[in-house]
Amino acid sequence: MALIITLPVGTPPQNQQMVLDTGSQLSWIQCHKKIPKIPPPTTSFDPSLSSSFSVLPCSHPLCKPRIPDFTLPTSCDQNRLCHYSYFYADGTLAEGNLVREKITFSRSQSTPPLILGCATESDDAEGILGMNLGRFSFASQAKVQKFSYCVPIRQGNHTVKPTGTFYLGQNPNFRTFRYVNLLTFPQSQRMPNLDPLAYTVGMLGIKIGEKNLNISTRVFRPNAGGSGQTIVDSGTEYTFLVEEAYNKVREEIVRLVGRKMKRGYMYGEALDMCFDSVHSMEIGRLIGDMTLQFENGVEILINKERMLDEVEGGIHCVGIGRSESLGIASNIIGNFHQQNLWVEFDLRNRRVGFGKGECSMQV
Repeated sequence: MALIITLPVGTPPQNQQMVLDTGSQLSWIQCHKKIPKIPPPTTSFDPSLSSSFSVLPCSHPLCKPRIPDFTLPTSCDQNRLCHYSYFYADGTLAEGNLVREKITFSRSQSTPPLILGCATESDDAEGILGMNLGRFSFASQAKVQKFSYCVPIRQGNHTVKPTGTFYLGQNPNFRTFRYVNLLTFPQSQRMPNLDPLAYTVGMLGIKIGEKNLNISTRVFRPNAGGSGQTIVDSGTEYTFLVEEAYNKVREEIVRLVGRKMKRGYMYGEALDMCFDSVHSMEIGRLIGDMTLQFENGVEILINKERMLDEVEGGIHCVGIGRSESLGIASNIIGNFHQQNLWVEFDLRNRRVGFGKGECSMQV
């Protein structure tokens, strides 16, 4: 479940649904010209209706093949326009042309023209609002100093998408937040497995019930090659742990409820701690709450009722997978474990704040 927001893009503005993604840089929207008798996707953007829309030609500096900001090099297409391709950790690909466009919040408040992706071929219904630390993210281009969001409790039926809340600037609930500092890495410190543009925090440990798991703190921090960083990512659904941490979590859950586990089953090549619906009601109670522990005494408490997610046909899985199933070497705290939690990114002070929320009830 992603946090979907609606932003007014273009002049005059057209409302666009976008997935808030703190784990990626490039923002992109669905672009389709309205063709008679061929209805475009309901959330698509028509560039011909906007007076502030422009495309980036191949001569633009961003369209040089050695620009390091994209997962694949930009290129020049047959129309002499700058083409981008962007790979995500879950294996999906977004591609299209790079453009400039404004986002308008009111008659008196809009961004300058921002560099966005304009996707013409995509199976996704929504675009992406890239909010990481990269220079082409929305946060960087729009000079956002602080933003926060609250992910609502997901419903059993995944087709139901309750509305969360997204703030640019000061959050009225900020006095209840507790903060952890972001870990920073100099650009000269090149580590092949590190994402230097991610929101990396210093996690210390994991507790299940009242038991602190015997996991070395070193597995939650980057090693010499960059493996082990811990990322807060609104765009990844579940939480993923590197092998050493995952094995300790799975070992404890097997000890508590292993005999009820669905053997030989894996959901989405990622989740393998799963249970039939006949057991799901009692599994969370037997496992208990889980706590993610950070520096400064900050904790994320995951209630036992939120340990399992219904994935298909009544089957429920613990919302934690192995990082290697994504082909990465990082720990990722996904949006499933950010439900009913305010998460604030204070870019000026380089820190992340957490606070309790009733996200499904926010106005």
